[in-house]
Amino acid sequence: MRNFLDIEAPVIDRFGGKKGLTARLTKPKPAKEISAIPNNQWLSAASRAVFQAGFSWKVVEKKWPGIEQIFYGFDLSFCRYLSEEALDDLMRQEGMIKHWTKTRSIPRNADFFWHLSNENGSLGEYFAGWNTGNYVENLQYLRKGGDRLGGKTAQVFLRRMGVDTLVFASDTIRALVREGVVDKSPSSKKDWAALQAAIETWQGQSNRSLNEISQILSLSVG
Repeated sequence: MRNFLDIEAPVIDRFGGKKGLTARLTKPKPAKEISAIPNNQWLSAASRAVFQAGFSWKVVEKKWPGIEQIFYGFDLSFCRYLSEEALDDLMRQEGMIKHWTKTRSIPRNADFFWHLSNENGSLGEYFAGWNTGNYVENLQYLRKGGDRLGGKTAQVFLRRMGVDTLVFASDTIRALVREGVVDKSPSSKKDWAALQAAIETWQGQSNRSLNEISQILSLSVG
């Protein structure tokens, strides 16, 4: 595994220097901003990412304002108590994307998020407390506790909310394989441990966020 400064050097050159590359990258939000995000926005964003997985992102984006109205703004207390009969009724409403397993994830994730919020003061406070040293552990907890919140779906959701995270884009995975971190998209305990060690090392070498490391890895391919 190379020093991250060696990985990013040709990417910096491609964009005409550090300023050019910096303009190309997205960065995470400060913890204070993340902590201020209301609970319902976390559930909405998570649900949108779930619906977009394997489906047209543009179609979901277009329908989402209407879906937010159907689910009362994704209020946790409302959504967590939705029965299967109530969900079936909501799925019949105009503008709803009729996908049962994804729709069923909404009350399940609402209940998971409700407990997280109660334990941490709010969902914003919980996610604002994430750090690199617990990155893989936090992702695994989200996958196990939530519904359909594994892999890239969770990472896309978190990135949109401003949480510092990798996104397993195809080129990012290729770069991780090239650097000898993993031999495929992480799935085993060994893979995840190797990824955790790599990102901690690379952050120490570059002083960059996971957002930036993820994007630079992707840009280094090709």
